[in-house]
Amino acid sequence: MGIIEEAISSIKEPDRELTEKAQRHLDNLTKPPNSLGRLEEFAKRLVSIYKTPMPELPRKVVFTFAGDHGVTEEGVSAYPSEVTRQMVYNFLRGGAAINVLARHAGADVVVVDIGVNYDFDDTDGLVKEKVVYGTKNITQGPAMNRQEAIRCVETGIKLARSYAQKGYRMFATGEMGIGNTTPSSAITAVITGKTVEELTGRGTGIGEEAYQRKISVIKKAIDVNRPDASDPIDVLSMVGGAEIGGIAGLCIGAAENSIPVVIDGFISTAGALIAYCLNPGVAEYMIAAHMSEEQGHKAMLEYMKLRPVLDLDLRLGEGTGAALAMTLLDAALKIYREMATFDEAGVTGEKEN
Repeated sequence: MGIIEEAISSIKEPDRELTEKAQRHLDNLTKPPNSLGRLEEFAKRLVSIYKTPMPELPRKVVFTFAGDHGVTEEGVSAYPSEVTRQMVYNFLRGGAAINVLARHAGADVVVVDIGVNYDFDDTDGLVKEKVVYGTKNITQGPAMNRQEAIRCVETGIKLARSYAQKGYRMFATGEMGIGNTTPSSAITAVITGKTVEELTGRGTGIGEEAYQRKISVIKKAIDVNRPDASDPIDVLSMVGGAEIGGIAGLCIGAAENSIPVVIDGFISTAGALIAYCLNPGVAEYMIAAHMSEEQGHKAMLEYMKLRPVLDLDLRLGEGTGAALAMTLLDAALKIYREMATFDEAGVTGEKEN
């Protein structure tokens, strides 16, 4: 049995009985029933995922997977491909948006070189797990071969296992890869069956001419490679990206270890979608951080029946939306753990009708 199959077969459902117990505890806190809205929903989900009636606040980590994309040769991005490695250095120096927001959320940032077309020196905070030196141009053929796609997913699973053993109990996904909204749109079109036009946004902010070219590029990539929608690994290898595969693996590994994984934006959700298609049960452990400005993001979330925590018109990636959502998950757990019950506070509860 391979690593992917082994991890998938190990996934268990969250504890439904604890969900009911958590609801009773929430209803006994000094507030009207359900008056804290989705914070109560988040608390119940975390209780059932952690399979304990009173979870501790978790040690948190954001994984920012980095990879280059050969399709940038087609002019689909407003930025050149060397920005990927430049931004990796920015992450490692602590100067990017994800670093700021992760510090705010009390989360560590781990940068994973899974597919950058550059060799980095050993640096604190950088995990070197390179599978490819960038994917190939998907208008000319597959992004990578099947074995490379499998290795990307396996890398994410191994990272999840490793950081679970280190005591981290909440993961978040992030990414960096110039051109990666193009493969993400292609993956979404193949799996959801929606048109490329419905699903393709402007990424880093391209103009109308480049936008129309991007749509044509995605259509050509799908036509040239003809990915099999019933085979998620085939879709990943034909039109995907290394960082997308790593995120898919992280989602599977999180579910295997009963750890919630907070999914960032459009590209991260493409990885989550691959994981979902490998085993829909993974979605029980996914928390959608936000609704991206990228128009295809909504289609993916609806496909997986995930409701986002936030809607702030974000479109940066890196894990920024996930870091923000983590702060609300912490708030939900603090309410659940620290708020007084009616008996403890000496407050009269709701009258029976």
